Amino acid sequence: MTRPEHPSGLAGIAKNYDTILCDVWGVIHNGRHAFDDACNALTRFREGGGTVVLITNAPVPKAQVISYFEPLGVPRECYDDCVSSGDATREELSKRRDEKIWRLGVDAGWERDQFLYKGLGLNFVEPEEADTMLCIGVRDQENDHPEDYRERLKTGVERGIPMICANPDIKVRIGDELVWCAGALAAIYEEEGGSVIYPGKPHSAIYELAIRRAAEIRGEKPSRVLCIGDSPATDMRGAAQQGFDALYVGTGLAEHGDNFKAEVGALLDQYDTAAQYAMPALRW
Repeated sequence: MTRPEHPSGLAGIAKNYDTILCDVWGVIHNGRHAFDDACNALTRFREGGGTVVLITNAPVPKAQVISYFEPLGVPRECYDDCVSSGDATREELSKRRDEKIWRLGVDAGWERDQFLYKGLGLNFVEPEEADTMLCIGVRDQENDHPEDYRERLKTGVERGIPMICANPDIKVRIGDELVWCAGALAAIYEEEGGSVIYPGKPHSAIYELAIRRAAEIRGEKPSRVLCIGDSPATDMRGAAQQGFDALYVGTGLAEHGDNFKAEVGALLDQYDTAAQYAMPALRW
């Protein structure tokens, strides 16, 4: 498999693209604070005439995603718009207003709350009555493990109901900690023979939404798109499936010399995907 190039910064490749679809968690912030160099790189790209649409698997509408930016130090100047798995999930749920929905994994946490379905008029019922399951995540990210849910998930599999997975990520990094996401439950559901609908990355629905937003901003459909992210399974694979170039940001990997290059190559091989570029962290 072709190995990625390793530019020193976004400046070296920016001229090749008119639009960037950039991941949020792990690229521009870690859930605790913004990455200033990354935010500056996106700002500089926009100053040069480029369009930046942030694209995240957070299972909430974009308004909730953006509401966390100012406290974390993410400046408004670094992006034009934002789309989320929550936005794409709401589009899917809006088609199912006549169905009975089993809601799994809801608590008061920022990622899993009523904003995902507020205003849609959905009919939530117990699993035994449901037509569809909405999986938002584990109830307690600090203490629950996805395996705790296997027997419960079998109820849906046995009844043949599809799961809508609001966040395809298996885990997300919050500060220095990795916590479980809805994608881990979806993986178990598929292992047990269930059917899963994924509105978020790496699947097409969220990319189609992001490109529509970029086209509205630019006044025309973007033709030279670069996807930036830190997940081979979602960001890199999603870019490849959509036919877009990709820049892998190695959050958590070695940051210097050949060690980083070797780790990136091994990681991309592990997930059977590719990236055109790789950097230890996003910078201009």
